Amino acid sequence: MINGRFLFISVVLFCAAFAFAEPAAAPKAPEAAAAKTFQAPQLSHPDSWTLVVVPDVQAYVERPRNHGIVDIMNTWILDHQDPLKIQQVLFTGDLVYRNDQKSPTPGRNSLMAKEQWKAFSRLMERLDGRISYILCTGNHDYGHYSAESRATWFNEFFPTDRNPQTRKHLVACNCNAFDVVSLEASAYEFTAPHPDNRKFLVITLPFAPSDADLAWAKKLADTPQYADHIGIVLTHSYLAWTGQRFQSEKYKLNKKGGNAGEGIFTKLVQPAKNIRLVICGHIAAPDKWERGIAFSMDKNASGKSVAQMAFNTQAIGGGFHGNGGDGWLRLLEFMPDRKTVKATTFSPLFWISPSTRHLAWKHDERSEFTFQLD
Repeated sequence: MINGRFLFISVVLFCAAFAFAEPAAAPKAPEAAAAKTFQAPQLSHPDSWTLVVVPDVQAYVERPRNHGIVDIMNTWILDHQDPLKIQQVLFTGDLVYRNDQKSPTPGRNSLMAKEQWKAFSRLMERLDGRISYILCTGNHDYGHYSAESRATWFNEFFPTDRNPQTRKHLVACNCNAFDVVSLEASAYEFTAPHPDNRKFLVITLPFAPSDADLAWAKKLADTPQYADHIGIVLTHSYLAWTGQRFQSEKYKLNKKGGNAGEGIFTKLVQPAKNIRLVICGHIAAPDKWERGIAFSMDKNASGKSVAQMAFNTQAIGGGFHGNGGDGWLRLLEFMPDRKTVKATTFSPLFWISPSTRHLAWKHDERSEFTFQLD
């Protein structure tokens, strides 16, 4: 039989020991573990350098609540301009959601037409004078609703001399449909940093470029002074999500003679011996990652490989009218062998908080790959 006093003392001592014992460590959340192992973007080799591709920004710009995400993206680009050796920032078009809509869309908290251009212009002031950026125009940047005509506010807000950093690289402009010199079809030259030292020529095309636009671009690419350059075409609509070029499109500008992807390829990209890379946006489906990303390779007239890439995340993050695209950027790292390009996909929006950094990289075969410019 156990003594009552002994039993009482034993229970008291046990409870005291339990009260002062350290609680067992809680299991670490996957997010916390991932945040500790998170690797921020950095060059694979100290002699590499980077181009940044910004997908269609229309859904960021349309709604004031999403403007801060563009500012996060632009600020991150500036913060990493030196460590990543960023040479150019390329925007794939659809800079606004409506070019000339005079009335708001009920229930959408959206800005009206010119308000959207003003908003995008203000957001781009972050980059002005600090880094070179190159814009192309998309279907939503024309007409009233979407590409009914060539009318656009683009030239009022982005004249040829707006950004002095871009202006240093500007080498040619074509006249637009109203016979006005414009950045809608324009060309930029830059030299890769040492020890790469290759010369590049970026040619922008308006949405649904006319035969005259393509003839201008072809003549420029064929100019002897650019014969040894690596040509890059930046245009809004070119590849479908399947990797096939658009044979035709439904917009009025296309029906009035504007070229779709196949026309751009056969009239400009394939016959120009120095064009090696085409970058576009445009394609998207609500929260379906694979429907906004595409890649394909073809040969040009000189037998050289031409990489063709679509990158558009505007419908990720809540569909076409969600947060605008989760802040995703495409980073193109040009490796020191002077032929390999490493493509990765990164979100500064997820990166800014330790609780979401495990989401900041997109790891799949459409988002993380390498290709060769032979």
